[in-house]
Amino acid sequence: MRPNAAYWLDKLQLTRHVEGGAFREVYRSELIIPRKSLPLFFQGDRTASTHIYFLLAEGQFSAFHRIAADEHWHFYFGDPLIVYEINHNGRLVTHRLGNDPLKEGSFHAVIKAGSWFASAPAEGSEYALVGCTVAPGFDFADFELADKEKLTEQYPEHAALIRRLTR
Repeated sequence: MRPNAAYWLDKLQLTRHVEGGAFREVYRSELIIPRKSLPLFFQGDRTASTHIYFLLAEGQFSAFHRIAADEHWHFYFGDPLIVYEINHNGRLVTHRLGNDPLKEGSFHAVIKAGSWFASAPAEGSEYALVGCTVAPGFDFADFELADKEKLTEQYPEHAALIRRLTR
């Protein structure tokens, strides 16, 4: 019998995430990168890397947001997850995470620093359990949740998706 989403929430001690879904940070590097060695858009020193478990269940989504570092997504368990990325040129890239390469599933995807991105379980999915690694490490000072109106104005060609995946 396959574990359900509630099992993973309990087993991994996941809590509500501000962008949607549930998460828990499981790694934060002890190596500190000084601000002077980072690009200007970082607001302070950062750890070299961080990693979280992240779960989205059916009907949930991670709202459009962006961060100052690359984010590596890793598929762990459950059903396919779609990660939508609007890159610096305004082009929409759709990443399908999953464990079935015959259905275009990938174990890994990278979202480039500064891209807007959101995610949701693929149609028919009960839940997806993934991991997210950020380097330099994640800090909420580098996190920006999208404003629905501003993002739609900036990328009108993606208006329907933006409306669906913003709060």
